[in-house]
Amino acid sequence: MLSPAHRFIALLLLTTLAGMSSADAACAAEEDDRHPRAGNHRDPACFVVDRSFADEVWAKVGEQTCLKCHNTKGDAAESNFLLQEPAFDQDGQDLSLRENLAAFKRMAELRQSDESRLLVKVAGGLEHGGGEVVKPGSTGYRLLEQFVRGVKGSPLTGSSVEIDEPRPFFAGVEMMSPRRLLRRVTLSLAGRLPSAKEQSAVDSGAMQALDPILDDIMQEDAYYERLQEAFNDILLTRGLDDVAETVFSYDHFEKTRNWPQRHDFGDLPEKDRLNASYALYRVYRETILREPLELIKYIVRNDRPFTELVTADYIMVSPYTARGYGIFEDLKEQFADAEDPFEYIPTRLPALTSRNGKMQESATGFYPHAGLLSTFHYVRRYPTTDTNRNRLRARMYYQHFLGIDIMQLAPRVTDAAAVDAKYEIPTMQAADCVVCHKTIDPLAGLFQDYDKDGYVARRREGWYEDMFGPGLDAESLPDAERWRALQWLGERTAKDPRFAVAMVEHVYYVLMGRNVLRVPQDIDDPMFASKRRAYLAQRQMISAVADEFVQSGFNLKVAFKSMIATEIYRADGVATAALQPERRAELDDIGVVRMLTPEQLERKVKAIFGKQWGRLESSDSKLDILYGGIDSKEVTERIVDPSGAMGAIQRILANDMACKHVAVEFTTERENRRLFPNIELDILPGVDPESDLAIRQAIVYLHEYILGRFDAVDSAEVDRTYELFAGIIQDAQEQQGLGTQESYFCRAREDQRLDDPNYTLRSWRAVVTYLLRQHEFLYE
Repeated sequence: MLSPAHRFIALLLLTTLAGMSSADAACAAEEDDRHPRAGNHRDPACFVVDRSFADEVWAKVGEQTCLKCHNTKGDAAESNFLLQEPAFDQDGQDLSLRENLAAFKRMAELRQSDESRLLVKVAGGLEHGGGEVVKPGSTGYRLLEQFVRGVKGSPLTGSSVEIDEPRPFFAGVEMMSPRRLLRRVTLSLAGRLPSAKEQSAVDSGAMQALDPILDDIMQEDAYYERLQEAFNDILLTRGLDDVAETVFSYDHFEKTRNWPQRHDFGDLPEKDRLNASYALYRVYRETILREPLELIKYIVRNDRPFTELVTADYIMVSPYTARGYGIFEDLKEQFADAEDPFEYIPTRLPALTSRNGKMQESATGFYPHAGLLSTFHYVRRYPTTDTNRNRLRARMYYQHFLGIDIMQLAPRVTDAAAVDAKYEIPTMQAADCVVCHKTIDPLAGLFQDYDKDGYVARRREGWYEDMFGPGLDAESLPDAERWRALQWLGERTAKDPRFAVAMVEHVYYVLMGRNVLRVPQDIDDPMFASKRRAYLAQRQMISAVADEFVQSGFNLKVAFKSMIATEIYRADGVATAALQPERRAELDDIGVVRMLTPEQLERKVKAIFGKQWGRLESSDSKLDILYGGIDSKEVTERIVDPSGAMGAIQRILANDMACKHVAVEFTTERENRRLFPNIELDILPGVDPESDLAIRQAIVYLHEYILGRFDAVDSAEVDRTYELFAGIIQDAQEQQGLGTQESYFCRAREDQRLDDPNYTLRSWRAVVTYLLRQHEFLYE
């Protein structure tokens, strides 16, 4: 048996001994120049990439550590050791691996005092800008040592090694049927059950029929409500500090931002005017909070390029917010209904004029709109301080629009006091600081026209000189573009490949209810290889969807449709429960398995019963927060793991909905019933086969209608529900003196209580309660 080290070297060498293509053989025959310079080397296509490099050196060192800086836009962009971001072809192969192997081989071959420059550099030698990034003696360092020995051709002892081809990632994974997928999509995106026409189309046309159905769904108002709700989860723009009208700066909107105070309430008595004013303010504030999300709605509804999220030269205003901006009189004829507070139209603001008459610098006479980036809501939602200097805004920009977590770029400084003592400007001189600040500080400088509260106000002393100058990546902001810095940023963001990937990651969050996987960090984790394989499968999917998104002209609807068609979204379990731990780790993050949010649960309740429960959307009850909701300000992340409080809320909801709706069903004509269209209260179990069949068919219907299950009448699940129904009747009959009238609190009408002599009403109510507490109802 070979040791892990020998196995690694064997895998590296065997690629040149067996199984090579003719092209690989030709490359192997080519002379290997031991070049003194990085530019003198063979074509990267001539390097044979085996799984040892991909799964060990690259996965555990290159991707984890080196790639952070050694890329075309990183801190080490000027070095000769440049690496490529992963890029996948249609077969899921990482096209960047040959280039990256070539770069590693070149660095490994270069010598420094008879030692590989690769090992010297990672240990912090030769004034490595990143300092010590791989500690000698660590797992990562030992992998690099093995790689260097392999490049030098160290002799190998031991027996031969078999290289197993990896199984297809989705082998053994069952995919959701088109009919179940249709139900999932309509509930998730439109908050409703599929129509009979849609079900019929899918039954006859399978997946091909889903595409036009999705087109129709994405025209419904409910879809845009869902879209805005989910993007607020990501952007949190509703979580403004202070009351909403403070997004209008006092300096520029002094006379207009509090227009409700001057509203004429006509002949209302004095005592009623205060309440009317409060009500008007509540609506006004809601219209303000919706503005950034209305921009997203407008772009998607009108099939505009989603790049306008950062490039739109307009904002969305309603009749109420237009009054706040002081432009209502100029726009009122453009509204279909100037009295509708929630009608939004696109418009451009004129360049701002302060109270002292000074006008904002503008070459066009208009405020320099840059989509969401320049909205007062966004910059106010992420305030700054004299020491933060817009770095929070820069960090959120990278996270929201490029999908980059700046905080993960480099390890934290362990001795900040020592760094401060050694360097005059640590953020521009200390390697541990520069690795982040060279990226984030130029971006922060692009927001310099906005003060700590998000208002347009240039710093009197000019921008800080002890920071890297304004710009993006390696490009500096030209002086001539200074007045439109965020527009300049938005234009470059829209062209950045990372933008498309980040937007697809947001679509993933909307559909899956969780963030995308990140590169597994613990290289000593026994499940590292499995977790990384899952990560790569997901990255391949994200990359493919991003390509379709770009090819569509950045139509976000296409990104939704493409992702819904992926195996990761359609996964519905595995063929066998007996999985090895490694395989279980690989499949841990596929498919949609999440507890519904409070908003989604209310919509599902309404879809099934025709009426919401209401208590998860009430600002008074606060049950939405207890059930994992957010307020976008203090509670900004949804709870995804159930708690005891959530379980209690689920029980209350199930009891309430069954109590309020089951009795009503049996006082309604059959053709108008939702839950019991084919059964009556006088059908009892155990009387005759026909009655039992009718009860079982009613249960099958409830399973499909409430849970989305398609069970046979003799299935184990139907047996379980039937036994519950029959058991409650038997228990009630065995009790002495049990009343036969329906519960007072569950009466069908205010003035009517049903008689329940056979206790079937009680039993059907229990069945509905039971189903509402099932995983299939509470989870997606």
